[in-house]
Amino acid sequence: MSPSTNRQVRLKSRPVGIPQAGHFEIVEAPVPMLGPRQMLVRNHYLSVEPAMRGWVNAAGNYAEPVAVGAVMRSFAAGIVVQSNDTAWPVGTPVTGLFGWQDYAIVEGAAIDRRIDEVDLPLSTALGVLGINGVTAHHGLMRIGRPSAGETVVVSSAAGAVGSCVGQLARMRGCRAVGITGGEVKRRLCLERFGFDAAVDYKAAGFEQRLAEACADGVDVYFDNTAGAISDAVMSRLNVGARVVICGTASVASWDPAPQGPRVERHLLVKRARMQGFVIFDHPEHHATARTNLAQWLREGKLQYVEDILDGIEQAPDAIAGLYRGENLGKRLIRLVRA
Repeated sequence: MSPSTNRQVRLKSRPVGIPQAGHFEIVEAPVPMLGPRQMLVRNHYLSVEPAMRGWVNAAGNYAEPVAVGAVMRSFAAGIVVQSNDTAWPVGTPVTGLFGWQDYAIVEGAAIDRRIDEVDLPLSTALGVLGINGVTAHHGLMRIGRPSAGETVVVSSAAGAVGSCVGQLARMRGCRAVGITGGEVKRRLCLERFGFDAAVDYKAAGFEQRLAEACADGVDVYFDNTAGAISDAVMSRLNVGARVVICGTASVASWDPAPQGPRVERHLLVKRARMQGFVIFDHPEHHATARTNLAQWLREGKLQYVEDILDGIEQAPDAIAGLYRGENLGKRLIRLVRA
């Protein structure tokens, strides 16, 4: 039977800084008839990303802000349940920017990809095999360029990107040092993800323990946080170090921009390089990254953790929860149980 209604999470008002539950509303909308070459996708999992903060704020970003009243932009993974395009038959698992909603009507160009890893859980298409894993792979391998024996430090190390970065560094023969918040996440980095050392930035003596964990200095820093955490790492850079800027999760607002220690002297004296990147600029790398990551998953070389919230009702507060540090691993909203 064709669905008649579609629950959607829409942006109700424009936040400044971290979006809260009150900035969203859940509404029911009719499911329109399919047009030529359109498909109806039943979303099974919705993604929750730290980057969503930037997607809904009015300040300039790499993507146009989500319009007030529009369905919240997000990656989703689901199944084609109706199709007017023979290239995308009913039953095809797909992922794309389908938004926070039960159903999405899309054309082929809007689909990010057909999910080929059918032997692996569908949820992985949004995390370790999705934008998070690809981000970790590209940022570390193409920008960080680690070599065996080097020390790689990653902030937000228990998160979906950071946990993958640490494991990839270990595969390259590097010493992996994670920075995370809280003892539970610190132990997760050590026991599940195999970091050589992990430091809790919330605990007293953080900088001293970071110095001990990086006794030979830092060759690659994969920065997911900015702020005071990154300030502590900069003074320990080795000559020729590479700093990869992936995210700025610790900074609640950039208006006005926060002031702090300057990095120029560290970069100059250590002849270091700092480079930011947005993974959407590098589509040519996605397939290679996913192929590698999927193979390592199958071989048991790569571990992941998912933080699953059940029901679309959990969506409005899900981004704020990320910034409160509630999640362990990749945060997802599950709409359909297998």
